[in-house]
Amino acid sequence: MKTLKEKLSNNELSIGSWISIAHPDVVEIMASAGFEWLVIDLEHTSTSIETAKTLIATSQSKGCTPLVRVGANDELIIKRVMDSGAEGIIIPMIKNAEEAKRAVSYTKYPPVGSRGVGLYRAQNYGTNFMEYKESNQKNSVLITQIEHIDAVRNIEEILQVPGVDGTLVGPYDLSASMGYPGEYDRDDVKEALERVKKACFKYNKPLGFHVIKSEAKYLNEKIKEGYTFLAFSIDFFFLGDRAREEMKKVVKNEI
Repeated sequence: MKTLKEKLSNNELSIGSWISIAHPDVVEIMASAGFEWLVIDLEHTSTSIETAKTLIATSQSKGCTPLVRVGANDELIIKRVMDSGAEGIIIPMIKNAEEAKRAVSYTKYPPVGSRGVGLYRAQNYGTNFMEYKESNQKNSVLITQIEHIDAVRNIEEILQVPGVDGTLVGPYDLSASMGYPGEYDRDDVKEALERVKKACFKYNKPLGFHVIKSEAKYLNEKIKEGYTFLAFSIDFFFLGDRAREEMKKVVKNEI
């Protein structure tokens, strides 16, 4: 079976989802649904790094690649998450090539980057640092989130940064940066998305998108458009949408 890194390198379709409910049971349920990877969100949730470590281990136990969306392009946060065993990082609000280069540097050990050396869970508590170092340099994944209009303007230079494995468009924040939070069906927001798409096609880089709605038809639309790195909804939407849908049937006597 190919690793996520290999699929990204080959620009092959890969589908994952988002973890906001910080409980191992939720990770196990989501992993068993067939997702290739799960993103543990530290930016917009109350999840701690200690809890993230448990969720990373749970995901790995189910053969599902654990990624972590950190709260910022911060060296300390990235280092702690990677040392906890994350196999990849998603960095929010990358706006230009310099910020992308810093993200790569924080993720990789010298001579590629500047990540500090420590011994924790990822290095099997000091027993296999050399094996981990080789694996990290070769297989760890770095995804830059394109969620600001400045990132759209600088998309070509971001894509050309060595070590950037792909992009993930955040439609809510992108539309917000243009003054229209959540209105990602506006023509000017669509034009911005199209600019990102064309750049990814030009440089043969994985085109990523977070499909918020939990209905497969919206995911299939993005697949047809050429998106290859797709986050499909969020754990609480899968739970809540199904519950609301079934309760509406009860109210309407449709059972």
